[in-house]
Amino acid sequence: MNPKDYIKGRGAQENTHNKFLKHIYETRDDFLEFCRIEGEEADNNKTQYIPIFPKTIVNKVTSPDIGIMHSMNPYQGCEHGCIYCYARNTHEYWGYSAGLDFERQILIKKDAPKLLEAKLKSKRWEAQTIVLSGNTDCYQPAEQKFKITRACLEVFLKYRHPVGIITKNALILRDLDILKELTAHQLIGVNVSVTSLSENTRRILEPRTTTIKKRLETIRVLSENNIPVNAMLAPIIPGINSHEIMNLAKAVSENGALSFGFTVVRLNGAIGHIFTDWIKKTLPDRADKVLHQIQECHGGNVNDSRFGIRTRGEGKIAQQMHDLVDLARRTYFKDKVFPKLNKELHQEYKDGQMRLF
Repeated sequence: MNPKDYIKGRGAQENTHNKFLKHIYETRDDFLEFCRIEGEEADNNKTQYIPIFPKTIVNKVTSPDIGIMHSMNPYQGCEHGCIYCYARNTHEYWGYSAGLDFERQILIKKDAPKLLEAKLKSKRWEAQTIVLSGNTDCYQPAEQKFKITRACLEVFLKYRHPVGIITKNALILRDLDILKELTAHQLIGVNVSVTSLSENTRRILEPRTTTIKKRLETIRVLSENNIPVNAMLAPIIPGINSHEIMNLAKAVSENGALSFGFTVVRLNGAIGHIFTDWIKKTLPDRADKVLHQIQECHGGNVNDSRFGIRTRGEGKIAQQMHDLVDLARRTYFKDKVFPKLNKELHQEYKDGQMRLF
């Protein structure tokens, strides 16, 4: 591969076609030549923040194998650029590509705290854990500037409502003050994603994420402050990080995680093409092997949409992963329990303050 053809700092290396759009956008050689002659950049690779104004913010999750009932996402698209991310496909609903657009066209929901407050004050709403980042990371780089996630946590605290967080960014420690207050009422559970212990692997899989050292430190600091942490060792990709399962489980346990979850990688929708293009450019020596092993986990395809099977995989390779996971839980998580969150306080705080009579 010519290094000039590789887009540094990004996961996807191209913009795939949006299946909902009639027209196809492509960068032609004559346009590139024009830019060269004129001394212009054909693509400056910069991230753009685009405000959007949804009418609601809390989503009901109907998939039976996800494990959460409600989620909310302050941002659509994610600058982290994780090449395997299932959420890439959702960017097509907004008229963008699941490839580079997903990482560079970040949609900002500035009204999220106001919409959340309206939802929690609704007379028909009964407390159920709402997970921040069911789709895209609520602590991605945009959060440093917009602070929408922090504002939402303040709403959850005000109304004493249970909230979960999924992130792979150490920026969550910025909000340790609010997290500690939520913990005092048993209202918060944090899921920290740790995909590899190798920085080289992390840099190519998840180019704009927090380092592994920082992620483990994040688990440790949260745990030291009695904030329950579940580690997400996901996705497990055969031939890339599948050999790390035991070491990953040991590392997160030693830093205080109370439990861990995992999934077998699946390349749904446009991600199949995006991942294939990426691995042939990034890891050409093992590209075919990895792709074939992923296919072995999904009945000969890189994707499987069957509920209950799609994230577990099947076949010998998937079974080997499950056996290692079972061993890791017995070895490093014996007697550890992730607590249930408190749903009983919210009703007393629906009007913003505790009822006195």
